Amino acid sequence: MHQTSSKLLRMTDDERPFTRDFKDLFSTLMVSLPLTSHRVRFSKIDHTFTTEEATTNLGSLKFSQSNRMPDPKDTSRIVTTTTTTTFSMAREMARAICQRFLEARFIESVDGKTDFHSRGSVWQLTPKGMHILARFCQRNGIHQRHVNELLDSPRNMMQLVILERDPNTDKIYPDRPSVEVIFRRFAGDAGPNIKTNASTSESDSMNDYATGLVGVKMQRSRREKDAPYLFSGKAAFDWLMDCCTTVDKREAFELGNLFLHYGFIEPCGDERSATGSQKSQNGNTPRFAASKQVLYAVTRRGQQVAGWITSPNGTVNGEATISQRVPQGVVRDSNTNRMTVIIRDPALRLLFREYLRETHCEENLSFYLEVTSFLAEYERAKRGSSTPRPDTIRETLASAYSLYNAFLAPGSPCELNIDHNLRNALAGRMTRAVGEDEQMIRSLDEVAVLFDQAQNSVFKLMASDSVPKFSREPKYANILRERNLESMLATSTAS
Repeated sequence: MHQTSSKLLRMTDDERPFTRDFKDLFSTLMVSLPLTSHRVRFSKIDHTFTTEEATTNLGSLKFSQSNRMPDPKDTSRIVTTTTTTTFSMAREMARAICQRFLEARFIESVDGKTDFHSRGSVWQLTPKGMHILARFCQRNGIHQRHVNELLDSPRNMMQLVILERDPNTDKIYPDRPSVEVIFRRFAGDAGPNIKTNASTSESDSMNDYATGLVGVKMQRSRREKDAPYLFSGKAAFDWLMDCCTTVDKREAFELGNLFLHYGFIEPCGDERSATGSQKSQNGNTPRFAASKQVLYAVTRRGQQVAGWITSPNGTVNGEATISQRVPQGVVRDSNTNRMTVIIRDPALRLLFREYLRETHCEENLSFYLEVTSFLAEYERAKRGSSTPRPDTIRETLASAYSLYNAFLAPGSPCELNIDHNLRNALAGRMTRAVGEDEQMIRSLDEVAVLFDQAQNSVFKLMASDSVPKFSREPKYANILRERNLESMLATSTAS
C-alpha cells in the first residue's frame, strides 16, 4: 500500500511556514544529507554540510515512511504500507529556506558565514536542531547510521521547551498561565543561573544553554532590593531562541514582551528610560529589547512565579490550598474530567507534555493532538464541496497512513497501547486497497471512524494511568494547585 503526498508548506498570516511543517522540512533535509566531515581552516569538523549540498537536496527532496506487517487475513503474507512526502523548490527558494533554518537556530555556521550565498560554506546542527531532528527520527523510526552518529554525539543534550500553539494560526498561546510555565523555565525553576564576575561578559555562543535545563544567565544587583537578579536583553533573547521551539526572532520578542506585560520582569534602574525599552504604543508597557546594554530585573511577581520566594498567600512555590466549593453532583476526582481540562488548557497541556516526556509516554499526547488535526483536516476535505477533489482526499489519506505507520502499526516507532480488536480493525483497513474517487472517499470515511476510536482509547489510557501520577508528582503538584485545577475541573464539568 503506497500513499504519496506532495503539497505546499502551510503558511501563517504573517507569511511564515507552520512550525510543524517547517521542522519536518528541516529534519527531512538533514536525513537526506551525508553529514560528513568538512575541513575548515586547519580542522576537520564532523557531521557538517555545505551550502551547495543543502540547496541541491532541497531542490528535490523525498521522504518515505514504511511499515511491514503480516496481512490480518493471511499471516503468511507480508503487507508493506508506505507514505512518501516530496518537496521541490527553486534554488533561490532553497537558499531562503536555509536562511530561515539559520535564523531559527536549527543550524549554525562553522566558518563564520551569516548567509547562504557562498556555495562552499560549512554548517552544523545546533543542540536545538539536533533535538528537533531526534524527535522527528523517533516518530518516523529512522535509524540511519550517519544520523545516529550525529545524535549520539556529546552536543546532543538539549531539552527544548515545546511551546503550545493554536492549531489554526500556529501562534504561541499568549495567555498568562501558559506564559508563566515558560517563564519558570526561563528564570530557572531550580534557582537563578548566577554567573561569577569573571563570566558575566555576554557570549555570542549558541552553546551557553546547551542543555536547556538552566535559566537565563543572571547577575546580582547591588541596588535593586526587591529585584536582586538582573539579566541583559541579549541573554534573554538567546535563551528564548536556543531553548524553546521558537522558529522566528519575532516569537522571541513576543515572549519577552509578554514577560514585561505580565510584570514578571521590568527594565532595571536607569534602563527604564533607555531607548531600547521605550513605551509601547499604548504607553503602558515597555517594549522588550534584545540588547547587551539593556538590563532587566526579575520582579517580585516574577520571583513568585519562578518559585524562588514565598507567594502572597504565605506558602512557598505557589503552593495554595484550594477551598473553593465544587458544584453539587460534580465528581471532584474524575481523572477523565481532569484529562479534558488538561487537553483544553494550553498551560496545563504544556506541563503535562513535559511530564509525559520525562516518563517516556509523550507519544500518547502527540497522537491525540495529531489525530485532532487529522480529523479537522478530514472535515475540511469533506466540506469543501459536494464532491471533494481527489487530490485533497488523497492528501488527507496520506496523512492518515503517516499517523498509522508512526503510532499504530505493529512495530511502529511510537507504537501505542490500544485495544487488540481495534488494532486488528485498523490493520485490516490500512492494508486494504484504497481504490479511486468514490471508493477512496469511503476509505477515508472508514479510516476517520477508526482513528476517532483510537483517539478515544488513548485518551482513556492517559486519564486512567498518566493523569493521577501527574497530579501527584511533586515537581508539578504545587503548580497544579496554583493553577487551581480542581476549580477548573468543576467549571468544565458544570458547563
